[in-house]
Amino acid sequence: MRARTEALIGAGALAAVVALGSFLGVRRQPLGQEDERPSTFLTAPLGARGLAEGLTRLGVTVRRDRHGLQHLPSDSTGAARVYVLLDPTSPLRGSEVVRLKTWNDAREGNALLLAGPGAADLMRCYGYALDWRRLDSVEVRPPGPAGPIPWPRVGGVLAAVTDTLYTDSSSVADAAINRCFVPPILRVDTLLTSMTGRSVALRLTRADGGGEVTLVADAGLFRNRSLRATPAGPFALGLFAGRYPEVIFEETHHGFGENGSLLAFTLEWSRRSPLGWAMWQLAIVGVMALLAGAVRFGPIRQVLVRQRRSPLEHVRALATALAAARGHDVAIGAMIEGLRRRLLPSGQRARTDPRIWLDQLGTHVRSSRARRAVDTLKQVTRPGQPPEGVLQAANAVEDVWEELRP
Repeated sequence: MRARTEALIGAGALAAVVALGSFLGVRRQPLGQEDERPSTFLTAPLGARGLAEGLTRLGVTVRRDRHGLQHLPSDSTGAARVYVLLDPTSPLRGSEVVRLKTWNDAREGNALLLAGPGAADLMRCYGYALDWRRLDSVEVRPPGPAGPIPWPRVGGVLAAVTDTLYTDSSSVADAAINRCFVPPILRVDTLLTSMTGRSVALRLTRADGGGEVTLVADAGLFRNRSLRATPAGPFALGLFAGRYPEVIFEETHHGFGENGSLLAFTLEWSRRSPLGWAMWQLAIVGVMALLAGAVRFGPIRQVLVRQRRSPLEHVRALATALAAARGHDVAIGAMIEGLRRRLLPSGQRARTDPRIWLDQLGTHVRSSRARRAVDTLKQVTRPGQPPEGVLQAANAVEDVWEELRP
């Protein structure tokens, strides 16, 4: 198979795999389905980039943490800042819950804002559980008179618990899970409630010198769609503007860690998707076919060029060897026999005396050069030739051959 044909077959196979992946992706993702991660990197309706940009325009310093909860930012100036977890897409590990709780316990300026089911375990460490109902099933109202524009619906409410020690045994493999103690709360401010009076957003002021904690049942209040079209926009901005000069959004659990890359996500997807396994198998088969059909790997190596010697050089070398052995007549006879063998028709054998054949050859040649060469051969066939006779015979044989070559 030619290289061009193999390249066309490979390109066609790759196009078929891409088309199959696109078709399966469209089937698995219906029209209208969007990225649901409430990340400040996403501008889609369900993202939260509008919150970060709004705070920046209000003069609040906005940071996006992509280092993970094991490397929480430290500040020696004592300035107040709030660390925001907007419904983490991947679940928090027990060690991360303990680390964030310890960071909040360190001083009053380390405030927290927890929103959505992804932060429910950490909410339990502050005495509240998330009662998750159904998405958009709970109507929201602020304390006081309601405005003309309706608030967005949320999927859950907050419920106080009486436990002072929260233990999570769902992830026994994480050695740091174990337990967390509920700190003493000095004051609870209700920010949002449901139409039935259940708490939707609370601000907890600690009595032990720790930072404030804001609990929000649903992160949908911070999404771009809600901020733009409902009173959730001024409410969300008011939670930060004028209270904290710096806001830090956690982005690692939304898939935007600093070590993330397209190659890493592609490999992870290929490990868990049947289509990814099929692509790996096709790649392995392609590599095996390449190895089986390969002719050469690497650049062409330069080798020594060996030029073939002319027949005259071989004859002269043979003549020299025979002259050293005093076989001049034998050498001359061998050269004449070789010339006759080359000039005779194919399949015909020479049976007459070489001198008779030379006489017949002299009558057939027409050029003067060939006649002189034949005469030279007749002279050197006499017995007792000197070494110069062998050289003369070699040159004469070459001249006859060049003139009579068929």
